[in-house]
Amino acid sequence: MNPVNGEVSFWQAQLGRGESYAPLSKPTSVDICIVGAGMTGLWTAYYLKREDPTLSISVVEQRHVGFGGSGRNGGWLNSAVAGSLSTYAARRGHAAALALQQAMVATVDEVIGVAGEEGIDADIVKGGVLRVARTPAQLVRLERMAESALQWGDVHVLLDAAQVRERVVVEGALGGLYSPQGARIHPAKLVYGLADAVTRMGVVIYESTPALEIRPHQVVTPVGAISARFIVRATEGFSATFKELHRLWLPMNSSMIVTEPLADSLWEEIGWHGSEVLGDSAHTFMYAQRTADNRIAVGGRGVPYRFASRIDRDGETPDVTIDELCTVLRTFFPVLDRVKIAHAWSGVLGVPRDWCATVGLDQATGIAAAGGYVGHGVATTNLAGRTLRDLIFGRDSELTELPWVDWQTRRWEPEPLRWLGVRSLYLAYRLADRAESSGRPTTSVIAKAANFVSGR
Repeated sequence: MNPVNGEVSFWQAQLGRGESYAPLSKPTSVDICIVGAGMTGLWTAYYLKREDPTLSISVVEQRHVGFGGSGRNGGWLNSAVAGSLSTYAARRGHAAALALQQAMVATVDEVIGVAGEEGIDADIVKGGVLRVARTPAQLVRLERMAESALQWGDVHVLLDAAQVRERVVVEGALGGLYSPQGARIHPAKLVYGLADAVTRMGVVIYESTPALEIRPHQVVTPVGAISARFIVRATEGFSATFKELHRLWLPMNSSMIVTEPLADSLWEEIGWHGSEVLGDSAHTFMYAQRTADNRIAVGGRGVPYRFASRIDRDGETPDVTIDELCTVLRTFFPVLDRVKIAHAWSGVLGVPRDWCATVGLDQATGIAAAGGYVGHGVATTNLAGRTLRDLIFGRDSELTELPWVDWQTRRWEPEPLRWLGVRSLYLAYRLADRAESSGRPTTSVIAKAANFVSGR
């Protein structure tokens, strides 16, 4: 049986929820207009409305709530900073970068707390984050990650092979790195729950309402403009669809597969009873979770970038990418050699040229924005929403002092340099992983060259 492929993610298909809100029918005026009904937009609406219930807030969405990365991601709610702490520190100072890491640690519990307060059942289990090493070179990288995390006050624990097996039986695991600051979530349940929460508060969501243009204090739609004191651009991976933002963030594709529910006998062999989210330390990186209904969802980069920042809006996944993810699944868990794949899907995430996320507000135009989460958006969107609230209210706070506020970086190169660069980058990473898997020592020359080209 071939898996369901594309259109929406497994998470969205499982809930059977598409468009729930009417489109905009005529021009209107509000206090705040938010473009994008994903997690950034909905968290921002939530915190603004909670702070001042009298605000009139509208959210316009081209397709439906959570259609983009917010409803397609791997369901990792963790404290990883969306960017390089060393890069932030070099420009804004060590103390500022340290504060950003601590803010991300606190954000994990903030999301869990709000979900509880609002009655959002998003299958959340705070089981932590487990990264495994399957080659000596990967083990060295985990050791360096542990040292770096300690520097920023986010303590991780190194595990030996036996300790990894006590948590989950990954074929060939030589060791691991564990952080308690992470949780498994069902992303579509979270984003739909947020939408329900903000509409109860009085926020108006317009689905099937594309923003054709974002101007100072105005969002242009097919049926007229929405005027507002403040505009929040929460378009993340879809930002490249706006001409003026075409080279701001690279729309990177990430793909996933999910198995059919696994039998109890298979779970006895695999373990994984603590619901940790699972990743590795390869250059091309995989991420996975054990779902609440006993499936395994696995993701990776697949075909990472399409020429001219083209976005496949419906998320259909190439067969070669599905095969690659199946190979990852069965390499990690050989016992699943014959398990069926139920669904495959893809989505886009925003990648800045220096891989550092940003949040900010231009007071002159009234346009605020956040994004560039490089795949760490589940938690970072919440921090963005709270920070945008403070910026819009003109409030000096610990959040508005964080180093990612008003962060600026250069734009990506024009085509065909952009496509050639990303293609070469991921080819180099794959070659590095292949060399390490064959037993060679760390391929630092290849990997470091790729990191330099990418700006990481």
